[in-house]
Amino acid sequence: MDNGSGRLTRDGIRIYEAADFAGMRAAGRLAGDILDRIADHVFPGQTTGELDRLITDWVAAEGGTSATIGYKGYRHASCISVNHVVCHGIPGPKVLKDGDILNIDVTVIVDGWYGDSSRMYAAGKVPKKAERLIEVTHDALMAGIEAVRPGNTFGDIGHAIQSYVERQRMSVVRDFCGHGLGRVFHAPPNVLHFGRPGTGPKLEEGMFFTIEPMVNLGRPETKVLADDWTAVTRDKSLSAQFEHSVGVTAEGAEIFTLSPAGRFHPTWA
Repeated sequence: MDNGSGRLTRDGIRIYEAADFAGMRAAGRLAGDILDRIADHVFPGQTTGELDRLITDWVAAEGGTSATIGYKGYRHASCISVNHVVCHGIPGPKVLKDGDILNIDVTVIVDGWYGDSSRMYAAGKVPKKAERLIEVTHDALMAGIEAVRPGNTFGDIGHAIQSYVERQRMSVVRDFCGHGLGRVFHAPPNVLHFGRPGTGPKLEEGMFFTIEPMVNLGRPETKVLADDWTAVTRDKSLSAQFEHSVGVTAEGAEIFTLSPAGRFHPTWA
C-alpha cells in the first residue's frame, strides 16, 4: 500500500494533497525528457540493448533512479516492445529493421516520486497500417484523459478508450491495465482501458494514476512468453501503446509526463 500523504478512499485509492503535485511533476518531467532524448537514437540497425544502455546512463546522470531495475528481478531501465510485442519487451541484442514500430516504457524515481510514461517510435518508414495503429492508440489515450474529471468514474475512462478504438475496427488489450502511483510504483486502482460508463470508483481530486492503452490491429488476446515478461499478440498482429501519468484536478486532469520537446507522437519528425 502506498505510504504517501493524504487519505485513502474506501476502494484503497490514495487522495494526495495539493503540495504532492510538485513531486509528480518533477518525476514526470524526467521521464518525458528521457523519452524525448531517445527518439534520435531509434533507427534501422540500432539494437534495443543500446537504447536501454543510453536510458540507464541518462537517468543516473540526471540524479534519478530507475524504478524497473531490480523490480521483481528485472534488470533494465526500460521495456522495449517491437511490432507484435504488446508490452514488457526485454531490451537486448535485437536489431531494429526498417519499418519496425516500437514502444519504449520508462519509469523513474525523483525524490521518492514515480514518473511512468511510454510512447511509440518508428524505425525508418513504417507501413500505412502501422501509422494508423499508432495514431489511433495515441488518440485513444487522449480520449481517456479527456474523461478524467471529479465525479466521473474509472468506467468512463475505459469506455472512452474502448469505444473510440472499436470504431476504428481495432481492439483494446484486456490483459494489462493502468495503475495508481505516487510514492510507490503500483497502487490501487487498476485502470482498465475498457468498460461501461458510470461503473467503478468515482474520480476525486488528488488521485494519481497511469492511463496506458494497448491497441492491436487484430484480436485483443495476448500471451506471455517463457521469459515471464514479454507479452505478445496471440494472432501476431501489430500492437501499439501510449502512456501518461496523470493527476485529477478540480478542472480535469494534469498530465505529469508531457514531452518537454513536443516529441510524444512520432509525427514530430
